[in-house]
Amino acid sequence: MEARVAQSAARLARQENEIKLLTAEIERLKNFGCLGVSPSLEGLRDENAKLKYRLNFLQKSLQEERSKTAKSMININSCLQEIFGTAIQAAYPDLENPPLVVTPSQQPKFGDYQCNSAMGITQILLKTKEQKVSPREIAEKISKNIPANECIEKVEIAGPGFINVHLRKDFVSKQLSSLLMNGVQPPAVGKRKKVVVDFSSPNIAKEMHVGHLRSTIIGESMCRLFEFAGYDVLRLNHLGDWGTQFGMLIAHLQDKFPDYLTVSPPIGDLQAFYKESKRRFDTEEEFKKRAYQCVVLLQSKNPDFIKAWELICDVSRKEFQKIYSCLDITLIERGESFYHEMMKDIVKEFEDKGFVQVDDGRKIVFVPGFPVPLTIMKSDGGYTYDTSDLAALKHRLCEEKADILIYVVDSGQSVHLQTVFAAGQMIGWYDPKVTRVAHAAFGVVLGEDKKKFKTRSGDTVRLIDLLEEGLKRAMDKLKDKERDKVLTAEELKAAQTSVAFGCIKYADLSHNRLNDYVFSFDKMLDDRGNTAAYLLYAFTRIRAIARLANIDEQMLRKAAREEVLILDHEKEWKLGKCILRFPEILQKILEDLLLHTLCDYLYELATTFTEFYDNCYCVEKDRQSGQIVKVNMWRLLLCEATATVMAKGFDILGIKPVQRM
Repeated sequence: MEARVAQSAARLARQENEIKLLTAEIERLKNFGCLGVSPSLEGLRDENAKLKYRLNFLQKSLQEERSKTAKSMININSCLQEIFGTAIQAAYPDLENPPLVVTPSQQPKFGDYQCNSAMGITQILLKTKEQKVSPREIAEKISKNIPANECIEKVEIAGPGFINVHLRKDFVSKQLSSLLMNGVQPPAVGKRKKVVVDFSSPNIAKEMHVGHLRSTIIGESMCRLFEFAGYDVLRLNHLGDWGTQFGMLIAHLQDKFPDYLTVSPPIGDLQAFYKESKRRFDTEEEFKKRAYQCVVLLQSKNPDFIKAWELICDVSRKEFQKIYSCLDITLIERGESFYHEMMKDIVKEFEDKGFVQVDDGRKIVFVPGFPVPLTIMKSDGGYTYDTSDLAALKHRLCEEKADILIYVVDSGQSVHLQTVFAAGQMIGWYDPKVTRVAHAAFGVVLGEDKKKFKTRSGDTVRLIDLLEEGLKRAMDKLKDKERDKVLTAEELKAAQTSVAFGCIKYADLSHNRLNDYVFSFDKMLDDRGNTAAYLLYAFTRIRAIARLANIDEQMLRKAAREEVLILDHEKEWKLGKCILRFPEILQKILEDLLLHTLCDYLYELATTFTEFYDNCYCVEKDRQSGQIVKVNMWRLLLCEATATVMAKGFDILGIKPVQRM
């Protein structure tokens, strides 16, 4: 993100320089006597008008850029990387792409950040130039070339060549004040890129189960992060709404509800309806033949069969929407049927480029590096998932013009998706150096027995049942804490929803998505440790501090403009630095798409805040009377900055905190 701030600053410099040149040119034209004095100088007057217009445009653009940059949060890690990158370049101008390693220090005695590039440079000098130089000597040379900057107080060389960096307190204080005045703002972005995220993707006529939970939660959170960073995000739900299974569903619909064209069929349990039709398909030969005929008529767009298909899809959509409403998920439906008309052209394009082989009547495409070919047409002339996925990939790249394309799909689909992506590169739809196409894979949800999460009867757990169980357990937890005695009915309901759905989301997002994770209501509702329950309680407590001190939002805003945040106490200093690490955490996730990093950070922020609050009085009271004696406003501002960052973190994770819990 800080690179974008640097880009923005470079644009500012270029614009300022252009404004100077334009201003000088206008002065030249004035001296030339071309301000509308003589009709014979019409061309010069036109040139002058154009220059003035361009000048006004640039000045306005410059003002907007300055406004954006002033409000943006600074990524301190990226800032330090730029500083040390400049220092290394000055110290060793002949080195190409020298290692640049800057990380937060793990212990206060080693400063606030560390630059650990010296050891890597030692190896490069030895290998490329046969120069044997100690890392400590390299670290000293780098330190001497550090350019003037506003963030570093001092550097110290430790051990074999670590450069310990101490930040300036006035710099950190200034950044915290900016955060309080402007809110949590993303670092300035350059070009507004388009991101397409494919997530959730249940199948029509089948209920959403716990297997859909991860894709839905992870995908939503990724979309929120990219939207916050300033990208144009398209959230796509790639529904399984086409294929041979619709033949048996339509045939069964015709038998069970023969008047479906005029009277809407009362399909209450679509899952049972699907099972009935599947049983008939597997056991009744006549029904099976009719099911295949229904598929042909559906694909030929027969109006009666399209109507039946739409009815079945609508029943499913309503059930899906119940889940999405509970979890606050926003999606645009674009199922397999959307790409059906494009598949013929996909097959032709691969044939025209000479990539298609015929194998036992099938049309297949081998992609270099992948042993299993893509089947783009079956021997009966039908299309496959391979064909629809290729059509979807091309549409997103060539029609939607995506700069970044993310598929939030389980790890089991990894080889298939990588083959599809490689086929897209092979045929020339995109260049991976220009367009990012990524599979954000995830593991499965396990039960507490460490086996795939199922009901006692062995069935897959329905997602709606899981959410309802979460609501019940959250209410039980709140009543155990006797919150029902102090909260209004409305507040209790809000707290129940916040805890239930927040805990289910956080339990998923706080685990590395690449791994399987164990689903446990007891663990996720525990208000100790790295859980949503703990963080939500911590957040409400932080928000209550100013309220209990009779300090309202207006007073806090005024203090943010006028107060200097004193960071003399070690716990104030630690908290201030932790708050400002938020942009670098987000930058890392934008790169690796691992959201558990944000959860770990929020937990660290909450525990760091607790240390601060236990050691630094925000509001001092008389021990006898309990009356407020003194309010340390700069500490209340640190409370407010912590809560503001936590609130934005919750928003990205899709968690809704409440004011009272």
